[in-house]
Amino acid sequence: MDRLDIRDLPPSQRHTTIHDAFDELDAGEKLVIVNDHDPQPLFYEFRAERDAFDEKGYEVERHGPEEFVATLPKK
Repeated sequence: MDRLDIRDLPPSQRHTTIHDAFDELDAGEKLVIVNDHDPQPLFYEFRAERDAFDEKGYEVERHGPEEFVATLPKK
């Protein structure tokens, strides 16, 4: 399981960084991202653009006001 904390990245680089990290995963692996806001738009983006995204295994937990941890599994 890869973990990526994107809170210090400029917003313009976040989605590209996440997509690149996800693409590097093997089937059955998971990418865990730490974000400063609810990554719900990212879920919809992955569902629409990444056939290998396992939306049923997607999880997100709020750990604080500016800490959301999302798990993006790859089929």
